[in-house]
Amino acid sequence: MHYREVETRREFVARMETGADWREEIETLAEAAEIDAGFFYALGAVQDAEVLFYDQREKEYESVSFEEPLEVAACMGNVSWLNAERFAHTHAVLSRPSGQAIAGHLDSGTVFAGECYMREFEGELVREFDETTGLDLWL
Repeated sequence: MHYREVETRREFVARMETGADWREEIETLAEAAEIDAGFFYALGAVQDAEVLFYDQREKEYESVSFEEPLEVAACMGNVSWLNAERFAHTHAVLSRPSGQAIAGHLDSGTVFAGECYMREFEGELVREFDETTGLDLWL
């Protein structure tokens, strides 16, 4: 296990803009507040979504698109640097009107309504390619 202690600095709350991209709104908050590392929670609703699932054998993401309104019942993730850009690693549980849940790596979604809480860590986190998993992981 790789770990390190982190100190927290600032905390932010934000309202996402209707029609914007969910993950991009989180990255925009991180960019505007100059957050190099952090953790976030969010909730709300999207008009559509693209969810990624990682195939551990093939070491690649598979994408599933949902062209329907969905509740964002839970969303959490972290902000770090990836390829010289701030990246919001975003996981979510989405809900249909029937109560059926969809969960995975939320790559994109059109915001209907959204609220986000973000806590900044001191310093920065950087992702680099990990040969074993095929993923970009924290150093």
